[in-house]
Amino acid sequence: MSIADKIVSDLKDAMKSRDKVAVDALRLIKSDIGYLRIKKGVELDDKDLLALFVSIENKWTDARDQFAKGGRQDLAEKESGQLNVLRRYLPRKLTESELAKVIDAVLIEIGARSSEDLGKAMKAVMERVRGQADGAIVKEIVASKLSTA
Repeated sequence: MSIADKIVSDLKDAMKSRDKVAVDALRLIKSDIGYLRIKKGVELDDKDLLALFVSIENKWTDARDQFAKGGRQDLAEKESGQLNVLRRYLPRKLTESELAKVIDAVLIEIGARSSEDLGKAMKAVMERVRGQADGAIVKEIVASKLSTA
């Protein structure tokens, strides 16, 4: 069963159990999948869906933070609930030590030695950890490792 099929199945289950937060989140996700499918003009593979889910996660996290800053706890909690539903479909986040090991391996593999190689290193690392780590954290660790190299 593909991820898109699983979302449709989970949407049906959420509707049966009257889980409003899950229904809303899954409908939004399903809608975004449909838009991306039309935009690309082909069936989406799991890599496309993962990139879409990371984008949605970033968007909803930002919305949650903005609602919290604006004093709208009700909307911030709704966004948090939707994020929890979305995160069921994302791979587990790497810990900093796991991420550091991946970064070390990639830096050795591509031969990155100085901060001039930051772009090349970031591209290689993000290909490996997409969806499993925040890009800002990856950049911070890669930059610190290259500056001490």
